[in-house]
Amino acid sequence: QVQLVESGGGLVQAGGSLRLSCTTSGRTFSSYAMGWFRQAPGKEREFVAAISWSGGITDYADSARFTISRDNTKNTVYLQMNSPKPEDTAVYYCAARSVAAPSDSQSAYDYWGQGTQVTVSS
Repeated sequence: QVQLVESGGGLVQAGGSLRLSCTTSGRTFSSYAMGWFRQAPGKEREFVAAISWSGGITDYADSARFTISRDNTKNTVYLQMNSPKPEDTAVYYCAARSVAAPSDSQSAYDYWGQGTQVTVSS
């Protein structure tokens, strides 16, 4: 069983920056592809970014303002949010899938965190 815990959420002004972290339990973190998704009030959960087990492959819904990275020595994946906008306000979830390649599909992920709230003020 893999447990994921997100942190780093909070209130940020539009145009600022914020870094989310997701730390996982277990000794096999480096063999999991990781993803970030978000769900805004009244909307479906949607893909934000994903990264392969090695970090060599990334995928984004919006690469201009988000950067995903990982540190396998710390069992942690990060989501850097640059110049966030009020429409980025959502609960952000990290997810893990027990294969090497990233995916933008929610159904491809085996494990999910509880989410962290990000609120962007204008």
